[in-house]
Amino acid sequence: MTATSAQAQGQAMITREQLEGLRSMTAGDHGLRTAMNAVTSAGIDAAALSREKVVSTPGVMSNRLDDWKVTAQKKSGRCWLFSSLNLLRSRARVDLGVKDFEFSQNHAMFWDKFERANFFLQDIVATAGESLDSRLVQFLLADVLGDGGQWDMAVSVYLKHGVVPKEAMPETQPSSNTRRMNTQLQVLLRRSALELRELVAAGASRDAVGSATDAVLAQIWRILVTSLGEPPTTFDWEWRDDRGEFHREGTLTPLEFLERHVDLDLRDYVCLVDDPRPAHPKGRALTVEHLGNVVGGQPIRYVNAPIEVIKRLASQALVAGEPVWFGADVSQQADRDSGLLVEGVHDYSGLFGVDLSTTKEQRVISAESAMNHAMLFTGVDLVDGTPRRWRVENSWGEEPGDKGFFTMDDAWFSEYVFEVVVRRDALPEDLCPALTEEPLVLPAWDPMGTLA
Repeated sequence: MTATSAQAQGQAMITREQLEGLRSMTAGDHGLRTAMNAVTSAGIDAAALSREKVVSTPGVMSNRLDDWKVTAQKKSGRCWLFSSLNLLRSRARVDLGVKDFEFSQNHAMFWDKFERANFFLQDIVATAGESLDSRLVQFLLADVLGDGGQWDMAVSVYLKHGVVPKEAMPETQPSSNTRRMNTQLQVLLRRSALELRELVAAGASRDAVGSATDAVLAQIWRILVTSLGEPPTTFDWEWRDDRGEFHREGTLTPLEFLERHVDLDLRDYVCLVDDPRPAHPKGRALTVEHLGNVVGGQPIRYVNAPIEVIKRLASQALVAGEPVWFGADVSQQADRDSGLLVEGVHDYSGLFGVDLSTTKEQRVISAESAMNHAMLFTGVDLVDGTPRRWRVENSWGEEPGDKGFFTMDDAWFSEYVFEVVVRRDALPEDLCPALTEEPLVLPAWDPMGTLA
């Protein structure tokens, strides 16, 4: 666009006078110079780190469950699988008498990828009548087979395909570093999406479209088996517990292993969310179009609840001895090295001399914030029954924080936690109708559909 056309449309151009004024404004600002020196040498986060917040946030908790080692998702986006399996292993550890037992996260990811490929292909066929450049179709094509997920998606995988100990399907290079495997799967699925749309447009029968879909899934299977190994249908299970006693159970299927060693009914949990938008009332059930991974699996259902209710239910579960799965935005006010999730731990406004404050609602509606990471609460510090700090089991290995465990202050919980999973029977009476009512359906691109 030329200067003349820009002016004709009423667009304001930056002028030389404006630039001279800005330079004059900052010329004598010694605080800006000091901040510039610190940022250019150490980086923004280091320069903005609040020593006061670091020193005043101890990691001691009045209620703490963990006495085990953290897991490591490495260069993958499997946090939702790691954290949900960490919840399951809290029961399996006790049943097996093995403190540092792990489930195979590779096994869970294999089945999520395969099932999600089918979920995507079915969506493509179902939307074949829409324009290729429609917002929905373009969203589906853009968001193909990533690593992220939601609680109900994890439940769908476990209830259909079970779980196995890590040694039955160990990690591979692509499972720990998924980028290249994902790009190849995406190439295949996007091309196949175009081909399936063409088939439907040409009037192909349902059987012909189904056969074409099955052929794509066969190719997906080859890529996954090559990258991750083939998931076992059965495996021999024997182990030695921490007291040195040997156990042998013989041959088990993954579903039998889940039933025997995880004393949890996964259907007994509900995902509470804090959606701060007034258009979505508290107490309402919410769902998101086209969100899921297993066709016929557990539907995505959230209950929109006040944040104080979410905190109370989470702390009650921890006091009762059960870890709590949750999802949050860890891109905000988080210091990885110290393992702190503390509101104000980085004073960006003070560093830049610019007001950068926002509300939770503002961040959600402006696409500034959404759930992007899932973890596990393993402790809470209560003072007269009120939480002030939370202990978090992360899946980033043992290097950050307290050997991989993080400390969250309660203000950070309010601002950046979006989802918490609790037992259905723990819900207060006023939230129970949301378990059975028709949910408010949000579009596929809604922030509440963001995958951790």
